[in-house]
Amino acid sequence: MNARGKFLVGSGVIVATLASLAYVGFTQSKTYYHTISELSTLPEVALHQRMRVSGNVRAGTIQHVGGRVNFVLVEEGKELFVSYVGRDPLPDTFKDGAQTLVEGRLMPDGQFVAQQVQAKCASKYEATPNSAPGTSQPGRTSTGSDARSFSSMG
Repeated sequence: MNARGKFLVGSGVIVATLASLAYVGFTQSKTYYHTISELSTLPEVALHQRMRVSGNVRAGTIQHVGGRVNFVLVEEGKELFVSYVGRDPLPDTFKDGAQTLVEGRLMPDGQFVAQQVQAKCASKYEATPNSAPGTSQPGRTSTGSDARSFSSMG
């Protein structure tokens, strides 16, 4: 075989290897987002895939047990038992009642094993429900008499 033929064969092997590695990496990194309610309706094949699930941490369920953190997520009256086994420390906002997004796999026994946990404390960022008239809230525009009184001030 001449040098050009060897070069083409070698290039083909490298391209095929890179393509297969890219495909495997893509399929393993896909994560699907599901609600706790949807988990019971998923087909068997979907349960073996990596997925994300969100809910609120039920008060009093956070337990540190032998390198794991176990807790229960609640969403629309449904519960999901979660065991976090990741290496990263849990976020400071992870506490009772926190809105939490977990990423991992659902086990055959119904427990969710999470490799990643993200949490936020929604109450810290919500607008107060009984705002006084004429006060502005982020993301809202004034209408009606408030807008007229503001424009007449300038």
